[in-house]
Amino acid sequence: MSCVQHPSQAGSPANDAPRIHGRCPGALRPMISGDGLIVRLRPRLARLARAQILGICEAAERFGAGLIDLTSRANLQLRGVAESAWRALLDKLEPLGLLDDSAELEARRNILIAPDWMPGDDNVRLANELVERLAELPALPAKIGFAIDAGPAPCLQHAAADFRIERDTHGTLIVRADGRPCGVPVAAGQAVSALIALATWFVDSGGPAVGRMARHRAPLPAWAGGEHAPAPARPMLAPGAHPLGVVCTLPFGQIAAARLAQAVSASGAQAVRLTPWRRVLFEGAAMGAWSTLLAPQADHDPLAATGWQIEACAGAPHCPQASVPTRPLALQLMALARRGSLPAAGAGALRVIHVSGCAKRCAYPHAATINIVGRAGAFDLGWQDAPPSCLGLDANEIIARLEIG
Repeated sequence: MSCVQHPSQAGSPANDAPRIHGRCPGALRPMISGDGLIVRLRPRLARLARAQILGICEAAERFGAGLIDLTSRANLQLRGVAESAWRALLDKLEPLGLLDDSAELEARRNILIAPDWMPGDDNVRLANELVERLAELPALPAKIGFAIDAGPAPCLQHAAADFRIERDTHGTLIVRADGRPCGVPVAAGQAVSALIALATWFVDSGGPAVGRMARHRAPLPAWAGGEHAPAPARPMLAPGAHPLGVVCTLPFGQIAAARLAQAVSASGAQAVRLTPWRRVLFEGAAMGAWSTLLAPQADHDPLAATGWQIEACAGAPHCPQASVPTRPLALQLMALARRGSLPAAGAGALRVIHVSGCAKRCAYPHAATINIVGRAGAFDLGWQDAPPSCLGLDANEIIARLEIG
């Protein structure tokens, strides 16, 4: 059995204020939540073979609440695992090749990869090299992550990562610190070494005090201060047919394990690739199997036709920090967006509504157009970065204040 840390070692949630855990859960070091333990799996290359995904679905039903979350770091989470069932769950997952040798190694392996990688390409080679060299990294803050985005153009620029390998407009590999517009060109054989060196500089220059690269204002070292901008971003994988199979959206990134297992089995998918966009790619699924997958669910992630994006955390009762349920309200807001009944934002503005169960504002790490935050069993409503202007509202009052027409 791999080395594990009992969840109680991480402490228990505070009673009066949201607790900032400062780390992501793992399989070997899960996190206590309102409905039991959260057990997070970090698949290699963000890909789960057919036997692995079916085994995870079975484990989620047997040892947990039968729910699976897809995270913004392209990981899977099993919810509602009882502490008494946790070690039995690990015994189920280990033969599937889903566990690391230690909780420390697991925590370091925060690596995003462009989900449409092909066997043997630069994405695969660089990601595998970084995994092999994780021991060379310094002690980093728990949520620090890496993006291997070496396709023809970046697709992970809005995903959570602190150190990135991308391509510039001429197809040259660059290493870029998150929050800086440009990176430094590198030879293919030196990209991972440069990534490790940049992470080491981050620690040596006081980065852990602020936690994330985008918030670290220290001047980059001369060797890393390149002037090569990444190529214009290509879009995220769109729902529907894809050269590798079929892409489907998971509303709020959550699905019943039984439904996911049925979709894999019925479609003939040989693997599932995870993305940071609440979407999964059923690798090898036939387009004719679309109706057996997750259709006719709407594409909830961006409501592209309306110009609105709705984000919501797990909320109550799933999260002990949340004092309000979030997703029922988010679904109502989606219905308003589809009817054209939400207010228009300024020209060119990113129109995002973020519904959060508490002041931590999980689920969407960027600035939102409209912020709806749970507090003491009610919602506070605010716009952009301004303090909330309406306090103590219930869900119906939120809808009444936002609905137009």
